[in-house]
Amino acid sequence: MIATKTLLALAAAKAVTAHFGLVFPEWRADTLSEEGEAVYNQWTNPCGGVDYGEGNITDWPLDGGAIKLELHHPYTYVFINLGLGENSTNFNISLTPDFWNATSPGILCVDKVELPIEVEDGDLASLQIVTGGESGNALYNCADIRFKKDAKGPSNCTSEVEYFTVKDQASVDEDDASSNSSNSTDSSDSESGDDNAAGMLNVNKAALASVVGLAAAFVMGIGL
Repeated sequence: MIATKTLLALAAAKAVTAHFGLVFPEWRADTLSEEGEAVYNQWTNPCGGVDYGEGNITDWPLDGGAIKLELHHPYTYVFINLGLGENSTNFNISLTPDFWNATSPGILCVDKVELPIEVEDGDLASLQIVTGGESGNALYNCADIRFKKDAKGPSNCTSEVEYFTVKDQASVDEDDASSNSSNSTDSSDSESGDDNAAGMLNVNKAALASVVGLAAAFVMGIGL
C-alpha cells in the first residue's frame, strides 16, 4: 500500500512538472493544483479546459502589461495570444510574433508586453498563454482581462529565468557563423571554416524553420 501511494505521488509530481503556471494576469483556474489537475487539462486547446467566467477579471494597461509565469521545463517556448471581447474563442492577435525561449525552469516575469492594436478603456479580452517544451506538444492557460488606463502590474516582477526571442537568437547565430568564417587566415583552414560555417547556418536555419512551424500552429491556437 505504501509503495502504491509513493508511486502515485511520484506520478502526480511528474505530471505537475510537465505543466506551467500563469501567475499574472490571474488565470481562470489553478490548473496546477491537485484539484485542478483532476478537473482541467492543460493539453486542451484553447484554455486548458477552463471556461470563461470561472476566474476573476484582471485589469491590464491599455498599451500592454506584465506577464508572470511559473515554468517547469529545462527550456520553454512561450507564445502569447489575445482574443478581443467577452468570452472570446478567437485568439488571433499575437503579442509575441518573435516568440520567447526561456532557458530554465523558474519564475519568468516580463513587465511590459506591448499591445499591437488600440483598445478602449473598459474593453474586455482574454490572454492565451501557450508553451511548448521538450515533448513538442502545446500546453494552454488563459486569463481574462479588462483594459484600464490606470491598471497596475504584479507587486513583484522579478525573474529567475532568462529568455530571448527566437528572432534575436537567429541573428546571433548568423553573426557568429559570419565571424568564424572571416577570422580564418590560412587558405585550407579558411575553406574548412567556410564549410563549417555553412553547415552551422544550415543547421540553425533548419532548426529555426521547425520552430517557426510550431509558432504558426501555436499562434493559431492549434494543438500538436
